[in-house]
Amino acid sequence: MVDYHAANQAYQYGPSSGGNGAGGGGSMGDYMAQEDDWDRDLLLDPAWEKQQRKTFTAWCNSHLRKAGTQIENIDEDFRDGLKLMLLLEVISGERLPKPERGKMRVHKINNVNKALDFIASKGVKLVSIGAEEIVDGNAKMTLGMIWTIILRFAIQDISVEETSAKEGLLLWCQRKTAPYKNVNVQNFHISWKDGLAFNALIHRHRPELIEYDKLRKDDPVTNLNNAFEVAEKYLDIPKMLDAEDIVNTARPDEKAIMTYVSSFYHAFSGAQKAETAANRICKVLAVNQENEHLMEDYERLASDLLEWIRRTIPWLEDRVPQKTIQEMQQKLEDFRDYRRVHKPPKVQEKCQLEINFNTLQTKLRLSNRPAFMPSEGRMVSDINNGWQHLEQAEKGYEEWLLNEIRRLERLDHLAEKFRQKASIHEAWTDGKEAMLKHRDYETATLSDIKALIRKHEAFESDLAAHQDRVEQIAAIAQELNELDYYDSHNVNTRCQKICDQWDALGSLTHSRREALEKTEKQLETIDQLHLEYAKRAAPFNNWMESAMEDLQDMFIVHTIEEIEGLISAHDQFKSTLPDADREREAILAIHKEAQRIAESNHIKLSGSNPYTTVTPQIINSKWEKVQQLVPKRDHALLEEQSKQQSNEHLRRQFASQANVVGPWIQTKMEEIGRISIEMNGTLEDQLNHLKQYERSIVDYKPNLDLLEQQHQLIQEALIFDNKHTNYTMEHIRVGWEQLLTTIARTINEVENQILTRDAKGISQEQMQEFRASFNHFDKDHGGALGPEEFKACLISLGYDVENDRQKQTGSMDSDDFRVLLISTGYSLGDAEFNRIMSVVDPNHSGLVTFQAFIDFMSRETTDTDTADQVIASFKVLAGDKNFITAEELRRELPPDQAEYCIARMAPYQGPDAAPGALDYKSFSTALYGESDL
Repeated sequence: MVDYHAANQAYQYGPSSGGNGAGGGGSMGDYMAQEDDWDRDLLLDPAWEKQQRKTFTAWCNSHLRKAGTQIENIDEDFRDGLKLMLLLEVISGERLPKPERGKMRVHKINNVNKALDFIASKGVKLVSIGAEEIVDGNAKMTLGMIWTIILRFAIQDISVEETSAKEGLLLWCQRKTAPYKNVNVQNFHISWKDGLAFNALIHRHRPELIEYDKLRKDDPVTNLNNAFEVAEKYLDIPKMLDAEDIVNTARPDEKAIMTYVSSFYHAFSGAQKAETAANRICKVLAVNQENEHLMEDYERLASDLLEWIRRTIPWLEDRVPQKTIQEMQQKLEDFRDYRRVHKPPKVQEKCQLEINFNTLQTKLRLSNRPAFMPSEGRMVSDINNGWQHLEQAEKGYEEWLLNEIRRLERLDHLAEKFRQKASIHEAWTDGKEAMLKHRDYETATLSDIKALIRKHEAFESDLAAHQDRVEQIAAIAQELNELDYYDSHNVNTRCQKICDQWDALGSLTHSRREALEKTEKQLETIDQLHLEYAKRAAPFNNWMESAMEDLQDMFIVHTIEEIEGLISAHDQFKSTLPDADREREAILAIHKEAQRIAESNHIKLSGSNPYTTVTPQIINSKWEKVQQLVPKRDHALLEEQSKQQSNEHLRRQFASQANVVGPWIQTKMEEIGRISIEMNGTLEDQLNHLKQYERSIVDYKPNLDLLEQQHQLIQEALIFDNKHTNYTMEHIRVGWEQLLTTIARTINEVENQILTRDAKGISQEQMQEFRASFNHFDKDHGGALGPEEFKACLISLGYDVENDRQKQTGSMDSDDFRVLLISTGYSLGDAEFNRIMSVVDPNHSGLVTFQAFIDFMSRETTDTDTADQVIASFKVLAGDKNFITAEELRRELPPDQAEYCIARMAPYQGPDAAPGALDYKSFSTALYGESDL
C-alpha cells in the first residue's frame, strides 16, 4: 500500500496485483450506461451539494479509516491524487501503479490520471471528468467522480431477483419494508423523508435495536436521527446524512440516499440465506395460487358454456311449424343470426376452454401437483358431448326450416289456384240452377221448344267441359288438406258447396232433358244455323275461357329448365292462335249467315240465338281479352326467365368460390396433420412456423366471408339446390371451425412441450428422439398411441422397470440396446406397465398422447421441486424448529402469501409445540398431493 503520509518522501511499491478485483472488468451494464448522462447541473442546488458532500465524505472515510487516514474537505484532499489512489486500493483490494514524487501540478495530474485510468479499466465510462478539474478542486467534477466510484464498487454488484444496481437495490428495499405500516418505497428521495423506511430496514434484520411501533410518521427528524444513531452504534454504518437537511429539502438528493442505503444492503447481506428460502416458498405458493385460479376459471367458463348449450338445444329441437311464410322466414332469419352472431363466440370459448384445461394440466404435472379433475358434469368430455348434441340439433333444424318454407310456398300457390278456379266456376254456375228449373217449355212454341232442346244440349256440352275444372278444384282441396293448410276449413267448406251445387246441376240437367225430350216429338222446325253456331261457339268459348285461365294462371319454378319448359309450352299455344282465329271467323260467319237468311226472307228474329248465350260480342270480347293476355304472359315469363338466369348466376358464383375454399380447407387440414407428425427443427421453430401458418389461415378468412355473402344472396333468392358443387355452406363452416380448432390445439401442444422442456431441462436432441420414437409407433398417424404401441415405444427407448437387462448389456449404446431388447422379445411387466399407464392415461381412455408421453419421459430423466425441499425451506425460516409461527411467516413472506400459509396450516401437535405453532410439514406435503411421483 502507498505511504501517503510521507508527503514528499520517496515511494516504494511492490508489483501491482493482477486481475480485476472484487468488481471485475468489463462493462458495468445498462444501469451504468444510463448514469453516463449524469446531470451535474443539479449540484448547483446548494441543498443537494451539501447532502452529497457530507454523504460522500462519510462514505470515503468509512473505507479510508481502514488505511488509517481520512479526508476533511472532499474538494481539497483529493487534489494531489494520493488519497484518491489509496481509496481505490482499499475498496478494490488491488494495487495501483506507484504515485509520482513531488508537489508540482504535473505530478498531481499524473497521480489523478492513474486513479482515473484504474476506474476506466473497471468498465466505467467517465464523461467530461478530467484530471485537471480534480487537481483544480472543481467540486462538481469531484463529486461526480466519487459518485461514479460509489456506483461501480458499492451498488453495481447488488442483485435481487434478476435485477441489479439501482433497480436491484430498490427492489431489495421494497421487499424488506413491505410488511411495515406507513412505508412505501418507490424511489431514493421523498420515500425516505419521514425516516420510517430506514428504521424498517434496521428492524427487519435487527428487531431488538428498534421499537418501530413507537415511531410516528409526523416526527421525521426524530425518526431519521434514531435510525442514523442506531446504524452508527450497532451496525458500524457511519452517519452520512443530516436529518434536518433531508426534512427541509423538498426532494432529497437521490445519490446521497442511494449511497447510504447501499451501506445497509452490504451490512445485511448475510440475511440472504433466509431470503432465498422465502423466495423458494413464495415461488411454490405462487404456483399453487395460480393453479387454483385457473381451476376456478375453468369451472366458471365450463358452467357458462354448458348452460348456453342447455338453453339453445330446446330452441333448435323445436319443430312446431308456423302458418305463414313470413313467420317461417323470421325463424330462418333468427337461425342465421344464431349462426353468424351467437355461435362463433361460443366456438372460441369452447376452444379456449380446452386450451386452458390442457395448459392447467401441464402446469400441474410440471409442478408435481395432482391432476385437476373438474366437478361432475363439467369434464371436457361432458362439454364435447353437449356440443355434439347441439351440432346434431342444429344440423336438422335448418333443413326443416327450408322444407317448411317450400311447403308453405306450395300451399300458398295451391290456395291461390283453388280460389281462382273456384271463383271462375262459381261465376259460371251463377244462375244455372234457376235456368234449369225454369218451365219455359210449357208455354213456348214448337220452334221455341226445338230451340230449348238444342240449347239444353249445348248446356250439357258446356257442363261436361266444366267437369274437369270441378275435379281440379276437388283435387287441389284434397292436396291442401294433405299438406295441412292452415285455412283448410274454409277451403273444405267452399269445395263442398261447389260439389253439392255440381251434383244439383247434374240432377236438374237430367230432369230438364227428360221434360224437353217428352215434348221434342212436337217440335219440327229448328234453325240449323243457330244450332251449328251454338255447337261451335260453346266449345270455342270454353277454349277461350280455358286459355284466359291458363294465361292468368300463376306459376312457380326453381330452375332455368322449368321456365324454359313453360316458355316452350306458351310458344306452342301461340302457334295455335291463327287456327283459333280462323275458327272464330268461321263461327261469326255462321251467325252472319243466319242474319242474312233472316233478312233475305224477311224473317223477324225474336232476340238472340235461342240455342246459346254466347253471342258474337262475347266471342269478340273474349278473343280481345286473349289477345291482351298473351303479351302479358310473354312479359311474365321473360321476367321469370331473367330471375332464373340470375339465380343460375348466383349458383355458379357460389359454386366457383366453394370449389376453391372447400379443397383449400381440406388441404390445410392434411398439411396440419403432416406438420404435427413431422415437427422438424426446434420447438421454437415449430411454434413460429405454426403461428405463421395460423396467421395465413386467419388471413384466408375474407374468402370465407365472401362465400357467406354469396350464400346469403342464395338464401334470400330462395335457391334450394346447386348442381354445380358438392359443397354446402354447412360443410364449409364445419370445415373452417375444425381447421381453426386443429391449428390452435397443435400450437397449444407445442407450447406445452416447450413448458415441459424448459421446466424439466430436456435437450432438443432428447425431444427429437422422443418425437421420432413416438411417430415411428404411431402407425395410423392419429397423434396418440395404444397400450401395445406405447409399450413398444418404451422398450425401443431402452426403458427397464423389472429386469436388470440394461445392466446386463454392459456399455451398449441406446441403438444396440433397442435391438437386443426387441430381438429377445423383452416386454414390460404387467404390474409396472399398468402403473405407467395410470400415470400417462389417468382418464383410462386407452390412448397416450405425445404430451403425456413427454411428461412421463421428463419425469424419468429430470428432477423437480419436491415436498422435502419445501419443508427444508420452511425449516430455515423457522430457525431449525419443527414448527413455525404466524409472526415468522409475516416477517419473511409477502403479506398475501403469508396469510395464505397461515389460513391453511394446521396447529403443530409435537411435544415441543409452542403457543401459536403451525405445522409446516403437513402443509408442504399437501401442496404435492398425498405422495410425490
